[in-house]
Amino acid sequence: MAWEEWENLKGEVTERHSAQMRLNQLPVDTGPTGSGSGAADLSVNQDNLGRIGGAAYDLYGRLKADGGHARTSTSDAAAALSVSGFETGPAMRTVHDTWNSQLKTLVEACAHISNHLDYSAAQHAKDEEDIKTSLSVSRISEYFK
Repeated sequence: MAWEEWENLKGEVTERHSAQMRLNQLPVDTGPTGSGSGAADLSVNQDNLGRIGGAAYDLYGRLKADGGHARTSTSDAAAALSVSGFETGPAMRTVHDTWNSQLKTLVEACAHISNHLDYSAAQHAKDEEDIKTSLSVSRISEYFK
Protein backbone atom coordinates (compact mmCIF):
# COMPACT_ATOMS: atom_id res chain seq x y z
CA MET A 1 0.00 0.00 0.00
CA ALA A 2 1.42 3.34 -1.03
CA TRP A 3 2.06 5.99 1.58
CA GLU A 4 -0.39 8.38 -0.10
CA GLU A 5 -3.17 5.79 -0.04
CA TRP A 6 -2.53 5.16 3.67
CA GLU A 7 -2.81 8.87 4.45
CA ASN A 8 -6.09 9.09 2.50
CA LEU A 9 -7.57 6.15 4.45
CA LYS A 10 -6.55 7.72 7.77
CA GLY A 11 -8.16 10.99 6.72
CA GLU A 12 -11.43 9.26 5.80
CA VAL A 13 -11.57 7.44 9.14
CA THR A 14 -10.92 10.68 10.99
CA GLU A 15 -13.70 12.44 9.07
CA ARG A 16 -16.19 9.65 9.78
CA HIS A 17 -15.27 9.59 13.46
CA SER A 18 -15.54 13.35 13.90
CA ALA A 19 -18.87 13.41 12.05
CA GLN A 20 -20.26 10.85 14.51
CA MET A 21 -18.82 12.45 17.64
CA ARG A 22 -21.27 14.39 19.77
CA LEU A 23 -20.30 16.24 22.91
CA ASN A 24 -22.55 15.85 25.92
CA GLN A 25 -23.41 19.49 26.47
CA LEU A 26 -26.04 22.07 25.81
CA PRO A 27 -25.85 24.01 22.57
CA VAL A 28 -24.12 27.37 22.83
CA ASP A 29 -26.67 30.06 23.60
CA THR A 30 -25.77 32.92 21.35
CA GLY A 31 -28.61 35.07 22.69
CA PRO A 32 -29.80 38.24 20.96
CA THR A 33 -26.27 39.63 20.64
CA GLY A 34 -24.77 36.47 19.17
CA SER A 35 -21.88 36.67 21.60
CA GLY A 36 -22.45 33.30 23.26
CA SER A 37 -22.02 34.74 26.74
CA GLY A 38 -25.17 34.35 28.79
CA ALA A 39 -25.67 35.46 32.36
CA ALA A 40 -23.72 33.48 34.92
CA ASP A 41 -25.93 31.11 36.86
CA LEU A 42 -23.47 29.78 39.42
CA SER A 43 -24.04 31.25 42.83
CA VAL A 44 -23.82 30.09 46.41
CA ASN A 45 -26.33 31.20 48.96
CA GLN A 46 -25.23 30.54 52.54
CA ASP A 47 -28.83 30.46 53.78
CA ASN A 48 -29.80 27.77 51.28
CA LEU A 49 -26.76 25.67 52.13
CA GLY A 50 -27.57 26.04 55.81
CA ARG A 51 -31.20 25.00 55.37
CA ILE A 52 -30.32 21.95 53.29
CA GLY A 53 -27.54 20.95 55.67
CA GLY A 54 -29.86 21.42 58.64
CA ALA A 55 -32.57 19.29 57.01
CA ALA A 56 -30.02 16.54 56.28
CA TYR A 57 -28.82 16.68 59.89
CA ASP A 58 -32.41 16.50 61.21
CA LEU A 59 -33.17 13.55 58.96
CA TYR A 60 -29.95 11.89 60.10
CA GLY A 61 -31.00 12.23 63.75
CA ARG A 62 -34.54 10.98 63.17
CA LEU A 63 -33.42 8.01 61.07
CA LYS A 64 -30.76 7.06 63.59
CA ALA A 65 -33.25 7.23 66.47
CA ASP A 66 -36.37 5.78 64.84
CA GLY A 67 -35.10 3.70 61.94
CA GLY A 68 -34.23 0.66 64.04
CA HIS A 69 -37.08 0.60 66.54
CA ALA A 70 -38.44 -2.70 65.14
CA ARG A 71 -35.01 -4.30 64.75
CA THR A 72 -35.16 -6.55 67.79
CA SER A 73 -38.76 -7.70 67.35
CA THR A 74 -38.23 -8.42 63.65
CA SER A 75 -35.09 -10.40 64.39
CA ASP A 76 -36.86 -12.37 67.14
CA ALA A 77 -39.84 -13.09 64.87
CA ALA A 78 -37.57 -14.23 62.04
CA ALA A 79 -35.73 -16.60 64.40
CA ALA A 80 -38.94 -18.01 65.91
CA LEU A 81 -40.51 -18.59 62.49
CA SER A 82 -37.33 -20.23 61.19
CA VAL A 83 -37.08 -22.57 64.18
CA SER A 84 -40.74 -23.54 63.70
CA GLY A 85 -40.04 -24.46 60.08
CA PHE A 86 -41.96 -21.64 58.43
CA GLU A 87 -40.52 -20.36 55.14
CA THR A 88 -41.51 -16.88 56.25
CA GLY A 89 -38.67 -16.93 58.83
CA PRO A 90 -35.75 -16.75 56.36
CA ALA A 91 -37.71 -14.26 54.25
CA MET A 92 -38.24 -12.06 57.30
CA ARG A 93 -34.51 -12.34 58.11
CA THR A 94 -33.76 -11.11 54.57
CA VAL A 95 -36.12 -8.17 55.03
CA HIS A 96 -34.51 -7.44 58.41
CA ASP A 97 -30.97 -7.53 57.00
CA THR A 98 -31.87 -5.52 53.90
CA TRP A 99 -33.64 -2.87 56.00
CA ASN A 100 -30.63 -2.53 58.31
CA SER A 101 -28.24 -2.26 55.38
CA GLN A 102 -30.35 0.36 53.59
CA LEU A 103 -30.91 2.28 56.81
CA LYS A 104 -27.18 2.38 57.51
CA THR A 105 -26.51 3.63 53.96
CA LEU A 106 -29.17 6.33 54.25
CA VAL A 107 -27.96 7.50 57.67
CA GLU A 108 -24.39 7.71 56.37
CA ALA A 109 -25.56 9.61 53.27
CA CYS A 110 -27.43 12.16 55.41
CA ALA A 111 -24.37 12.64 57.61
CA HIS A 112 -22.18 13.03 54.53
CA ILE A 113 -24.51 15.62 52.98
CA SER A 114 -24.73 17.59 56.22
CA ASN A 115 -20.96 17.53 56.78
CA HIS A 116 -20.18 18.38 53.18
CA LEU A 117 -22.55 21.34 53.13
CA ASP A 118 -21.09 22.65 56.39
CA TYR A 119 -17.62 22.34 54.87
CA SER A 120 -18.75 23.95 51.59
CA ALA A 121 -20.31 26.91 53.37
CA ALA A 122 -17.19 27.45 55.49
CA GLN A 123 -14.87 27.05 52.48
CA HIS A 124 -16.96 29.45 50.41
CA ALA A 125 -16.83 32.07 53.15
CA LYS A 126 -13.06 31.63 53.38
CA ASP A 127 -12.68 31.90 49.59
CA GLU A 128 -14.81 35.05 49.53
CA GLU A 129 -12.65 36.62 52.23
CA ASP A 130 -9.46 35.65 50.38
CA ILE A 131 -10.79 37.21 47.17
CA LYS A 132 -11.82 40.41 48.94
CA THR A 133 -8.42 40.65 50.60
CA SER A 134 -6.50 40.05 47.39
CA LEU A 135 -8.61 42.59 45.51
CA SER A 136 -8.07 45.24 48.13
CA VAL A 137 -4.31 44.53 48.18
CA SER A 138 -4.09 44.77 44.40
CA ARG A 139 -5.93 48.11 44.45
CA ILE A 140 -3.56 49.47 47.07
CA SER A 141 -0.53 48.36 45.06
CA GLU A 142 -1.83 50.37 42.05
CA TYR A 143 -1.26 53.57 43.99
CA PHE A 144 2.35 52.73 44.79
CA LYS A 145 3.47 52.33 41.17
